[in-house]
Amino acid sequence: MKRYPVVALLTDFGLRDAYVGVMKGVVLSICPDARLVDLTHEIAPQDVAAASRTLAANARYFPEGTVFAAVVDPGVGTSRAAVAVRSEGRTYVAPDNGLLGFLRAPQAVRLENPAYRLRPVSNTFH
Repeated sequence: MKRYPVVALLTDFGLRDAYVGVMKGVVLSICPDARLVDLTHEIAPQDVAAASRTLAANARYFPEGTVFAAVVDPGVGTSRAAVAVRSEGRTYVAPDNGLLGFLRAPQAVRLENPAYRLRPVSNTFH
């Protein structure tokens, strides 16, 4: 039985505009077989600590292989790097702003390869 990748989304976008839908569209454009899960989109705006606590408390309920895309960043649109961290069989992608600080002994990789970015690069969806 083929297992399709799980991508769990955590943001402070809210649900009043198209940002969550666009984010899902981007993921599905890259991986059409992905199973998307909305962990939450109601983190208080720019509350990195709340996002970190929410992810830390809930990631263990997801299967190994899950990719968590966490977008809560007071510095959105700046040169702040995005990072990926693999921990306990799961992958976490987030801004390099402390959101993933709950992971034990993480080895972060900066996501800088322009081949993996939309063109043109927007301030919201790198």
